[in-house]
Amino acid sequence: MGSPLTMLLGPILINFLNTIDIWVWTKKYHLRRSLRGKKMECAGKGTTRRCLAPPTRRCARCQAVAYCSLSHQIAHWSVHKEECERLEEQMKHADELNDFPFIFAGEATVEVLEKRETRCLFLENRGLHRVKMWMCECQCGILAASNISSLMEGWCLASVLCPCREPQSPLQKQLDTWEDYYEWRSIPLHSPVAILLHWPLTLYWAAQLTLARSLNLEVIAELNIHYLGPDKELSQLDVFSELHALFPAIRVRLELVGPAVPEYRNGERIELYKYAHCNEIDCVCKSSEKNFSSGPSSVGVEIRLHAGYYHDRYKDLAKDSVPHLIVAPNAGIAAYTSWSPTIDLIKELNVPAVFTDYCEEASHLAASCLSTRTGRPLSVPIQLNPFRQPLVVEHSGLLLPCYSNCFLFGI
Repeated sequence: MGSPLTMLLGPILINFLNTIDIWVWTKKYHLRRSLRGKKMECAGKGTTRRCLAPPTRRCARCQAVAYCSLSHQIAHWSVHKEECERLEEQMKHADELNDFPFIFAGEATVEVLEKRETRCLFLENRGLHRVKMWMCECQCGILAASNISSLMEGWCLASVLCPCREPQSPLQKQLDTWEDYYEWRSIPLHSPVAILLHWPLTLYWAAQLTLARSLNLEVIAELNIHYLGPDKELSQLDVFSELHALFPAIRVRLELVGPAVPEYRNGERIELYKYAHCNEIDCVCKSSEKNFSSGPSSVGVEIRLHAGYYHDRYKDLAKDSVPHLIVAPNAGIAAYTSWSPTIDLIKELNVPAVFTDYCEEASHLAASCLSTRTGRPLSVPIQLNPFRQPLVVEHSGLLLPCYSNCFLFGI
């Protein structure tokens, strides 16, 4: 423990150094890294001596960060004071973040957040733990799937619980909530399919926010979406077949571009002309015929994989796929400097681009980076995504509820 004078002057000196924004980049890195599945860490880790206990001491004001000791909390105050009030406001909306219409909502949100439940147990209770497309939805599944390269097909659910065939009726109005979607697709609210369907539904919502004003989605024949930074989606590609139901009579082309795409899959092309299968042997979804019944034979969902960064691959992509929309799910813009040339490219292209992140704080940091880099305000302000994944992230860097594709914003 230092002297009283050291304790007084230390924060002042640290605050002076922070005028060059060192604290911002440190916070950005640790926030993004922890949201990738790391265990909760002391917010003051690295500020003084190493942590000797679990981070159980919460900030009394915001309740969003935790420390291993009083000394680490004091040492970290010069950093945390810049965000404390903002986090306090965000914590007031925790109930809204956890608000889902599903029968399993409490089990998948508060129970996991308060460590009375785990993602593994949630999936295990439904016979989905480490199974096909569900494999990567828990930490142990991610590790088990690290060497799996094949496309992982099928819902592993009864037909009544999943969208394995054409909708019973065409989409008559814009979908605004998960409840709207489940009702339209005649799926009961105890079905967990939203845990995977948040990928295509987030694309649908991004298109409604950005393209509805400039592009008539009812008359165009093709929709090109450049999808940046795919990760575990690479083992869940079958869920994107639902884009056909969401954009009927349109050929949707998804260009998945990112460093997580393995080199041996670079250039791989996947045609989705059937919905992901249920587990019933005699269901119509098992027919050898294409089960996209409406529209011309060319209508479907085409996915192509591209290894590398978007700014390096764009010239090749643009030869036959100029984007109508760019989407970057769970982008972590504030965490990686590699985003800078991509943001410059998007600004030059002048194409609508929507980004998502796990929580409002991560989105706030990302929005600041975007505005600084582009010199423009956001065209789509930070907002809660109605189609965020309804299974809370375990061991997030904050004590805020965090969800995949939780908040979105755009330029």
